[in-house]
Amino acid sequence: MEVELPMRVRHSTVGYHLMLLPAVALLCVFSLYPLLGSILAFKTYQASKGILGSPWAGLSNFAVVFQSPHFYRILRNTLVISLGKIVLNLLVPLVFALVLNEVRASWFRRGVQTITYLPYFLSWVILAGVFKDILSTTGLVNKVLAQLFHTPPVMFFASVTAFPFIVVLTDTWKDFGFNAILYLAALSAIDLGLYEAARIDGATRWQQLLNVTLPGISATIILLAALSLQNVLNAGFEQILNLYNPLVYQSGDILDTYVYRMGLIDSQFEVATAIGLLKSGVGFCFIYAANALAGRYANYRIF
Repeated sequence: MEVELPMRVRHSTVGYHLMLLPAVALLCVFSLYPLLGSILAFKTYQASKGILGSPWAGLSNFAVVFQSPHFYRILRNTLVISLGKIVLNLLVPLVFALVLNEVRASWFRRGVQTITYLPYFLSWVILAGVFKDILSTTGLVNKVLAQLFHTPPVMFFASVTAFPFIVVLTDTWKDFGFNAILYLAALSAIDLGLYEAARIDGATRWQQLLNVTLPGISATIILLAALSLQNVLNAGFEQILNLYNPLVYQSGDILDTYVYRMGLIDSQFEVATAIGLLKSGVGFCFIYAANALAGRYANYRIF
């Protein structure tokens, strides 16, 4: 039997849909419509004929990508940096949240939490300049090393070995305070009666952590770990673009910066599109894998 909604409910529903229209319009214009440009990966682009009028090239652009001597090095750099970020951005916020949760002074806990998540809102354009000054040959780090160990100045941003560590560590420093909010929210949802029962049984603080706290937030940990899989090929374009230079291309060049140079600097639009399409396809597969893992181990479905 059909149930007719009251007029007031129908009017309120229409209002909600009207509120969605600007967001849907932005999604269509800036996210869905540009997807049509992916056809450029299968063409030989000629500016005079445009994308649709350019001749078809089949899979030749993808062959150029896989035959490039730089592609596999760039893929390796992307995986090393992104996996390093994934691991540290899971562990550091977790440890920080666990330590902060043990602090009993609420004013101190709130102050530390506010200070640590403020860098999340700063642009990498600003932070790149700050880190370049700190790690320069006349910066704070080299001055401390010279005073303590009498070492000559180290050119951190010219070191192929040091650059990936700089990228991973600075990204973790920027985001760990904000990422810890999810863990702190999960910690606040644990029943305090469980801790009381553990103390009555004689459990130490360490035993309470292992047997009450970690099991209580295990679903959140698994969920965040599963969702982070979609970032396997996202090593941080904005950060690396502002930090790297030609001296560290060997270890710092990633897929996004390579696409940027190939497309906007070298004007090889079709090859850059092919790389971007490959990256999107792999990311799409990882999103489905993350959805399956989150549903199986955390009882949470993304879609």
